[in-house]
Amino acid sequence: MTDTNHKRLVLEALYLVGGTALAGFAVAVFITPAKIASGGVNGVATIIYHLTGWDTGFVMLCISVPLFLVGMSIFGKTYGLRSLAGTLFLSLWVSLFGQLTDYNGFLPYIDRMDTLLSAIFGGVLLGSGIGIVMRSGSNTGGTDILAQILSRFTPLPLGTALFLCDASVIVLGAVVFGLERALFAVITLYLSGQMVNFVVMNLGTKYAKTAYIVSEHHEAIGKRIITELHHGGTLISGVGIFTGRERTMLLAVVHNQQINHLTQIVHQEDPKAFMFVHETYQALGEGFVPMQKLIKLEEKRSKQNRPNR
Repeated sequence: MTDTNHKRLVLEALYLVGGTALAGFAVAVFITPAKIASGGVNGVATIIYHLTGWDTGFVMLCISVPLFLVGMSIFGKTYGLRSLAGTLFLSLWVSLFGQLTDYNGFLPYIDRMDTLLSAIFGGVLLGSGIGIVMRSGSNTGGTDILAQILSRFTPLPLGTALFLCDASVIVLGAVVFGLERALFAVITLYLSGQMVNFVVMNLGTKYAKTAYIVSEHHEAIGKRIITELHHGGTLISGVGIFTGRERTMLLAVVHNQQINHLTQIVHQEDPKAFMFVHETYQALGEGFVPMQKLIKLEEKRSKQNRPNR
């Protein structure tokens, strides 16, 4: 095994353990104490915990095992084993944090504000944790498997099947805990989904800044960008709507830590320059993430998460 492969495996393991720990903390400390059934296996386990007192993490494991067995029989062993790893760790962390806090959380839950805070922070932490796990090439299984089974054997698209599974849990939570808790559950579900998307799309990518510079001294600025920041740029011709004069705008993409240096360069070359900067989601190519490397990484993730037909 090469050093690169070894480092990759170590990083994936850290993502798996750390991500499930973060998600488990959210379920045990915020979601379960607040009686928020926000969909998925953790929502069902939360309902069962408050009805029977059975440990949330243990219930999650008991529900997930049959789903894994069915999922493996339909989609193949590799798919099931990857899901199993994520759920085993998630269930373990939920039980651990639950036992340490007795599933009482950190808030007194004497008014709606405590529940709202739990819905918000629970959703953010849960989604962040699941997103980190997905970055490792694994997942936490659960009702996602059920949704994929429904999508496989019915005309329902996967997104619709996922929605129906989560909606069913929220409705069940409304019956058990009341409509108000169900509305809080919707907040948690929405935030967790947003955080999963954010973490999966952004974690581990190289953030950058895109700067647009309008200056009569764009040539001097461009030369210093090349020699001092080791990046290139693009000259864009335009016309100022106030003066009606032709102007040249310099577009440059630099790493986050270089933006202050770039600002200094622009100010030194032309104190009257106009410059605006915005976040760049992803920069591909020379000086940033090699495009071929990203394509290979996405192809690998797609193969890892694709069910065997």
